[in-house]
Amino acid sequence: MTIILALASAIAFGAGDFCGGAATRRSDDLKVLLASLPAGLCLLLPVAVFTGHWHAAQLAWGAIAGLAGGGGLLVFYRALAMGPMSVVAPVSGLMAAVVPAAVGIARGDRLSLTMAAGIVLCLIAICFVSIERGSGPVRLTGGPVLAALAGTSFGLFFVILKLGDDGTLWPLAASKVSGLAVVVVVALAKRRGPLALVRDRATFGIALLAGSLDMLGNTLYVLAARAGVLSVAGVLSSLYPASTVLLARLVYGERLRPVQRVGLLIAVVGVGLVTTG
Repeated sequence: MTIILALASAIAFGAGDFCGGAATRRSDDLKVLLASLPAGLCLLLPVAVFTGHWHAAQLAWGAIAGLAGGGGLLVFYRALAMGPMSVVAPVSGLMAAVVPAAVGIARGDRLSLTMAAGIVLCLIAICFVSIERGSGPVRLTGGPVLAALAGTSFGLFFVILKLGDDGTLWPLAASKVSGLAVVVVVALAKRRGPLALVRDRATFGIALLAGSLDMLGNTLYVLAARAGVLSVAGVLSSLYPASTVLLARLVYGERLRPVQRVGLLIAVVGVGLVTTG
């Protein structure tokens, strides 16, 4: 059941990321987040009510997770706006897979030789996929670098949310509230009021869909992590770049350079080893 839930989570995350990237190409990334995050939260709260009573300690864990998740979303959407999705999504996904795998192992999850080899391959793949055109130095504000930072934040989000799991969806709800608060603070700091939403109806609709799919992915991840071990649920849920890349190819016709294709191939092998190890 863990594998099924985690893979379903990855599909939802990937589709949501694609919609988020599509919206940021049509509008400002902060405006998209200010539309998508409340949409997901509105869908989650009624469901959380039926999952049980909230506990203060677990809400605190959820809020802390949301700080990591909200910050990661800010960086990730900026990376998506810089594009291409077919590079940004894999880099973030690999980092999001490595963090929970490492923490899960440290907490007692068994690490086979196969899984260790897979994690090493994932790190090598990041180097290949992150190579941009040109021979200049890697920019700290470049899309792949931002994607790696975002993926690390997502990985921390997965870990902290697992630590705060109490059998309900209230910790997840708390994480989304604090994540939204991070985005609002950044928007205010940039002199953009929290109501500065997307004006275009089509873009607004895409942003709402992105938030809904992201919330579905989060909920499925919580259920997957609850049913199994962190290292498995975290890594499988981090396979979301597959659907993002597929949609980017179908809709935008994005193409990868040979070195990046090699990186993605290494990534597939690496993540495959991690999940089967």
